[in-house]
Amino acid sequence: MQKLNPPDWNLDHLQVDDSAPEWFKTAVNTSVRSNYVAVNGCTIHYLTWEEPAVSLQSQQKPGLLFVHGGGAHANWWRFIAPSFMNDYKVAAIDLSGMGDSGKREKYSAALRAEEILHVLKAAELGPKPIVIGHSFGGLMTMRFGADFGEKIGGAIIVDSPVLPESEKASEVPRRVLSVQRYYPTFKIGLERFRLLPAQECKNTFIVDFIARHSLIETDMGWTWKFDVKAMGANRWSEPFHEHLANMKCPSALIVAENSGIVSAVTADYMSDLMGPESPMIKIKDSHHHIMLDQPLSFIEAVKDLLADWGKFRHIKEMV
Repeated sequence: MQKLNPPDWNLDHLQVDDSAPEWFKTAVNTSVRSNYVAVNGCTIHYLTWEEPAVSLQSQQKPGLLFVHGGGAHANWWRFIAPSFMNDYKVAAIDLSGMGDSGKREKYSAALRAEEILHVLKAAELGPKPIVIGHSFGGLMTMRFGADFGEKIGGAIIVDSPVLPESEKASEVPRRVLSVQRYYPTFKIGLERFRLLPAQECKNTFIVDFIARHSLIETDMGWTWKFDVKAMGANRWSEPFHEHLANMKCPSALIVAENSGIVSAVTADYMSDLMGPESPMIKIKDSHHHIMLDQPLSFIEAVKDLLADWGKFRHIKEMV
């Protein structure tokens, strides 16, 4: 079992850009705790946010677990999660081979579903928590919902592509990483940071924050926190259309208006697989990385779903 050192959020190179708006500074400076749990021989890191004094009604609400995208990490939720902590117990996972979690010799969606299950229990998120997964994390949430969906209150899939046959022929090839890159300085590594899939983002202070938390210093120099073995082509080699259709829990879909990987046809196909009781929300002026483009609209969309999934009879657009 890997012995990992908890991250130190006070390091100089991790500090927030002064140009960031106050809401963002307040969110990322909210007290957060690093935790670890062992899952099938791998140390899994996850974040929890300290709970304020809450009402009995709030204590009865389900906990929330946020699951990041491929090659990303729990810090992608540091500016999102605090918006929910007054009403919910909140956690964010680092999947194996990513973020501050340990590495495996082999990775699979089945193992990552177990990681999610263990973190839900270790973080004490209650009997029927909600899992919210973005991109690759949404795909892992589909597998989790198919395997363990009866244990949760619902799953929110955020811009995760499950393509119909009609879309597969024109699919943009997804980048497969095979070489671990090292940089002589943190500054050079930071300059090399790119969003995958590529997109522009006007909120440069968010991209800067995420990039700073994506690098780690090693004996060979600065490198990305993810294990390149976790970023191979086999990470998509699952029947995710079957997992999506077979989730044993209520589900909802959030899509970006200008997503580069979830077209309107794909969104409709996924919605059909999920069933007529599963709402779909489209967030305007957003690309695939919705929480970077429209963080406040994303928060509003999730809160609306948590408040009353039933009121969305079928599609709502978030401005």
